[in-house]
Amino acid sequence: MPDLATAKPGPRRSFLPFPTNAFDRVFVSVVAMIALHLFWMRFLEAYLPLEVATVISVGLGYLIVRYG
Repeated sequence: MPDLATAKPGPRRSFLPFPTNAFDRVFVSVVAMIALHLFWMRFLEAYLPLEVATVISVGLGYLIVRYG
């Protein structure tokens, strides 16, 4: 019977195409947040306020950090 205290966990299942640690996932989510806000300010800010982009980017960041 394997010792569970010394057993290494298997590879992490994620949707990002490269292996990541927690810092990498936070960095990717911040870069995505900046890109989304720049896109929003260029094309959509005349129609929808920037707060909508913030809510979307926080949700996207949560998904990337949690499951990415």
